Amino acid sequence: MSDERYTVILGDRRYAIQRKWARPKKGFGFLSDLMVDGEGRVHVAQRGTDQPVVVFDRDGREIGSWGEGSLAEPHYINATPDGGMLVADRDAHQVLRFDRDGQVVKALGRRHWPSLDAPFNHPTAAAETTDGEIFVADGYGNSSVHRFASDGSLIRTWGGRGSGPGAFTTPHAIAVDKLDRVLVADRENNRVQIFDREGNFLAEWGDFYHPMQIWIDDRDLVFVTDQIPRISLLTLDGTLIGRCRGAINGAHGLSGDADGNLYLSELPPQEVTRLERLG
Repeated sequence: MSDERYTVILGDRRYAIQRKWARPKKGFGFLSDLMVDGEGRVHVAQRGTDQPVVVFDRDGREIGSWGEGSLAEPHYINATPDGGMLVADRDAHQVLRFDRDGQVVKALGRRHWPSLDAPFNHPTAAAETTDGEIFVADGYGNSSVHRFASDGSLIRTWGGRGSGPGAFTTPHAIAVDKLDRVLVADRENNRVQIFDREGNFLAEWGDFYHPMQIWIDDRDLVFVTDQIPRISLLTLDGTLIGRCRGAINGAHGLSGDADGNLYLSELPPQEVTRLERLG
């Protein structure tokens, strides 16, 4: 068997591809997403198992889990500015905020109570701002984005079904950038839409095929995964500066660490792929 080390380039960085980087003790369920915390630990969200989130150290060894009894079908997991974690529990129709130890500290939505005209109906992702507001992509049953105050009260909802500016088919991922803009992956419309906090449409970025996840690094560069499968790297003004195929099966989730390494949660067959930064 070949011992070749495959490499890719993305913008000004090169990476070595490490397949099957994470080594779970019991094997994976359906991998959904992952995030890297301030200590370099990788939290991997999976569906259909009794370990909703499994934690790995910097070498890919399993060191713990959390979410048991709290999460049903975690879809996306995003870090909060204070080191906590936001999880869209898709099929339980909730968004849960956890502290860094995996304990629930806030719940949005009525558990197991989907709604057609209010949060939530199979939400997909959530992102928190530095002042504690939470934006949620309510993507599978509804075609909306919700804005919540730091106390959990609903401020505003926008969106609706369609393909025009501000409308969605499947708002699948969400992120907030340093300019206080809300970036939404509008999957079946093959675009990322950008809004201000009030929900006013600002712009859209195209040339994606079913964009999946959005992640912004510490250089304020935007990573977008899609179903080609492909990773696109953009500046905050939407300029494309790099693309690569880091995944074999498609990266449903993507995150990175402080050293510039990237981590991908791949679609079936399930595996976590690490893109090790070179040089």
